[in-house]
Amino acid sequence: MHRRLEPELLDSLPPDHPDALHSRRDLRVINRIMGNAPWFAKTLARHVRPADRVIELGSGTGELSARLRTVTPLVDGIDRIPSPPAWPASARWHQSDIQTFPGWSAYSVVIGNLILHHFDDASLRALGNAISPHARLLLFSEPTRKRLNQRCWNIVAPLCGANRVTRHDGYVSIAAGFLGDELPHALGLDHTLWRWEISHTWLGAYRLIAERREP
Repeated sequence: MHRRLEPELLDSLPPDHPDALHSRRDLRVINRIMGNAPWFAKTLARHVRPADRVIELGSGTGELSARLRTVTPLVDGIDRIPSPPAWPASARWHQSDIQTFPGWSAYSVVIGNLILHHFDDASLRALGNAISPHARLLLFSEPTRKRLNQRCWNIVAPLCGANRVTRHDGYVSIAAGFLGDELPHALGLDHTLWRWEISHTWLGAYRLIAERREP
């Protein structure tokens, strides 16, 4: 199954559109079922250092960042939308396009949940080139790209009451997901400088832990 990117409906809707509101509720449920936040918290706790500053790509509602501040206090966000109302004054919010953001040098840890599958290979390589000179730890959770996962999604999503936007976007997100070493290679990580660990969960998550090798 070749990786294929298609537009997602949620990206074209105003934030207050009823379908957008419903779809974001669906995404919270999906994240809860997949166990994404606990995985980030557990993994970050195992690898973070006291001096690390963390940035979450595509922070959205800020819920994941809030959870991770129980592990380490220095968690900032970047998204194209304004900061959520509950975003703390002690944390930075960068309203910016990830692809043109100039401030990566401030961050030793970069994380992202269900965000990188939106990028084509050229954009992923550009992002990797921007963050890898400064970061020492990368944590990403993305969809696993399998036809079986798409078939299961088409059965389970309607049974769970998922909105039409969620049903469409989930299907195309799986088609844009990753397998094996695809993501670290797409980011252009050099295996002599980085070591990584990849896992796939039975619920369809593709997870990457990449650490810069010590000199």
